[in-house]
Amino acid sequence: MQFPEADFGEGLPIDSIGPGFFRVAGLLVHGPLVICAEKATPWVGFTDSAAITALAGRVDLVVLGTGASITALPAALKVELMQAGLMYEVMATAIAARSYNHLLAEGRRVAAALLPLPEAEA
Repeated sequence: MQFPEADFGEGLPIDSIGPGFFRVAGLLVHGPLVICAEKATPWVGFTDSAAITALAGRVDLVVLGTGASITALPAALKVELMQAGLMYEVMATAIAARSYNHLLAEGRRVAAALLPLPEAEA
């Protein structure tokens, strides 16, 4: 899925997503990732709350992508996000990636923690 062109300033946009990968500012990233305006880093997934809570004070919103469809976050992660004072929205990954790009293009302080779309079954 290719995303349309926009002006992201110095921010790192998500160019496209596919089964098991993201293309971020032209670079291919396999697996889950956490991305904000200045960097994209590999991520373990929802058991790695520290990678998300480290964004506290640097972003106003974290968009959480749960894969091909929206699923509930683990209760412990919700508690840790609230304790860190982070506002968050949960959505399917494709929608989360588009929302992140849209907010980034608006100049908002946004981050995304994204699980990739599933790999094709063999």
